[in-house]
Amino acid sequence: MTKTRYNKVSVIGMGYIGLPTAAAMAGKGLTVLGCDINPEVVETINRGEIHIIEPDLDQLVKEVVSACRLKVFLEPQEADVYMIVVPTPFKFNREPDISFVEQAVRSILSKLKAGDLVIIESTSPVLTTEKMANIIYTSRPELKGVLHITYCPERVLPGKVLYELEHNDRVIGGLDEASTKAAMDFYSIFVKGKLHATNARTAEMCKLVENSSRDVQIAFANELSMICDNAGVDVWELITLANKHPRVNILQPGCGVGGHCIAVDPWFIVSDYPEHAHVIKQAREINDYKAKWCVKKILKTAHDFELENGRQPVIACMGLAFKPDIDDLRESPAKYIASRVVSDTRGEVLICEPNIDTHSSFTLADPKEAYKKADIVAWLVKHSAFKSIQPEEGKIELDFCGINSKF
Repeated sequence: MTKTRYNKVSVIGMGYIGLPTAAAMAGKGLTVLGCDINPEVVETINRGEIHIIEPDLDQLVKEVVSACRLKVFLEPQEADVYMIVVPTPFKFNREPDISFVEQAVRSILSKLKAGDLVIIESTSPVLTTEKMANIIYTSRPELKGVLHITYCPERVLPGKVLYELEHNDRVIGGLDEASTKAAMDFYSIFVKGKLHATNARTAEMCKLVENSSRDVQIAFANELSMICDNAGVDVWELITLANKHPRVNILQPGCGVGGHCIAVDPWFIVSDYPEHAHVIKQAREINDYKAKWCVKKILKTAHDFELENGRQPVIACMGLAFKPDIDDLRESPAKYIASRVVSDTRGEVLICEPNIDTHSSFTLADPKEAYKKADIVAWLVKHSAFKSIQPEEGKIELDFCGINSKF
């Protein structure tokens, strides 16, 4: 490992990004002291096990814990680098909630010293880094000018997190040039992708813009899917053919948009700039509506079945995660759809999610058994585990994710 003054890292938040990041850094020889407020998460990781699904993460965590390069605590430990990777949800009025970031900053106030590096990776509205710096300097004015504070958003894809943590480019924005350089030096220890220097505000906006751009593109595909349903056109075939044009690249539609990033981040821009963010807001509303449209489609199909057969149908909702082959249900449109179908129909509803064992709100069914028993099958997530299910004649299948498409 390259010699560095940043050998000990405190990672605050051991979730879907924090744990893989901590493990990746520990794998490069750094001493990583994780922190999480959930005792079960702390105990699980310290046993060398993981509480999330992510390819190859289990083996890496086992290795770095066994080598004593990763240990997790309920409170932040003193270090040279403090990396904040906590949730930033929105409030009931869709305004960003940065209270978890603020709590994390306050939890390290007494431990900070001259020369330390504070990094915020949590997706945040513009000016968050400056607000956090103000909290630090108000409490510890002697650190002003001798502490490095930066914003560096994560930009990884669930299911490929370990690879992308190492190989993706990173945008690094310090509150001053010295902070940016310090963070660039630190990330170069474990990141092979290019490091792009900027300021904190630009880095904050960059993450929001990346996810808003994707949300807008998905909204076009989702809107197109509803138009095609009315027009009697196979949307999957249509998109395949349209994409033969050298300058067209339409994304695939789904039952909405979920996850902690794309389904949330655009609202941060809309909240701060409501007079200008018209396309961004409209895209968010389209993608939210798509899940409601799916519910209406399922319920109407169930109503028509009852009229024709004189009984309530058995409905199978296939998938709860926000994207294929992960266990992450945050902001998942599939989970919303399943909840609405359960509450709004009188018949039996079977819920399938092969990537989790239990759920607090649903009794989970075996996918193959649910498919066999169901009259109506609503494909919500394109999980690999579903592809082995052999189709049966007589099933009413509503494919919202393209699992049955030949295109």
